[in-house]
Amino acid sequence: MTAMSLLSVDSLTVKLPVAGEMRTVLKDVSFELEPGKALGLVGESGSGKSMTVRTIARLLPPGADVTGHVRFDGTEVFDLRGEALRKYRAGDVSMIFQDARAHTNPVRRIGDFLTEALCTNQRMPKKQAEARAVELLAEVGIHNPEQRLRQYPHELSGGLLQRVMIAAAVAVKPRLILADEPTTALDVTTQAEVMVILKRMQSEYGMAMLFITHDLELASSVCDDTIVFYAGQVVERQQASRLHRDPLHPYTAALVRARPEIERRAGRLPALPGHPTTAYEAPDGCAFAPRCAFAQDACRVSVPPLLRIGEQGDSRCVRMPELHGSLLAAAGTTQEVTP
Repeated sequence: MTAMSLLSVDSLTVKLPVAGEMRTVLKDVSFELEPGKALGLVGESGSGKSMTVRTIARLLPPGADVTGHVRFDGTEVFDLRGEALRKYRAGDVSMIFQDARAHTNPVRRIGDFLTEALCTNQRMPKKQAEARAVELLAEVGIHNPEQRLRQYPHELSGGLLQRVMIAAAVAVKPRLILADEPTTALDVTTQAEVMVILKRMQSEYGMAMLFITHDLELASSVCDDTIVFYAGQVVERQQASRLHRDPLHPYTAALVRARPEIERRAGRLPALPGHPTTAYEAPDGCAFAPRCAFAQDACRVSVPPLLRIGEQGDSRCVRMPELHGSLLAAAGTTQEVTP
């Protein structure tokens, strides 16, 4: 862990009991996150993004087998017990879930949801907590906040309820926000509004953020760096703004090519052959090799390490030294169609 790191994940491997056997869901995941920075986690469903965040939050199911390290400000998270674990979960780290309606109690008012952490964990008097809740709702762009405190979750739209979730997450001024696809269930306009609020509050409060999304463009607009997951492993990390222009792994290049562009009218978007692979289904060697247009025999021999590519980033591809800078061109580009 470097001196500047707030969060350090080192050689993290997670196995879960499924149908009487232990199955690997994360394999040798390592990365660091500095204070105040935003790190995007992207990849197909089942690639390990959400499991990584849940492991960091200590929200794994019973029977999970975890090896490796998760260190928060130099302290091993897996060693936390009792009051130290409560402080970590309720003060240092907050989580924003993708489905706000599924993570709010339908029989409790919005005011109760917002003030619980303030009263219980911050020992704040009820009146003061309610006043703070009103301020928080106003900060996330909710009008008539006093009235909203008296309402129930079913009386709010999905966009409003997600804003309430963000307000609750930042209420205790955490040092790290874990945002698990917080805009997935929202329409495009509301998604943009919510992301502006989340990014602004992250900046104002000086929080670090792990941001899970399927949207590469959204990750580039919100995050400083982006990590790409495939089959429970990190296959690429680089500066978010550069990932679209010069991907460092064939999988990332395939994701970039499959994204529609507003600036041009295109024919059928290129699709990845095969199907997404989980960590426990991955073959020997490179997990992406069966779907990769650049795979050679050497790719199937052993799991490739993360290689540093100059000063740009890291890639888990043994051919990257020769393919670097040409992945998009070599794979072909989207063909324009004349209107």
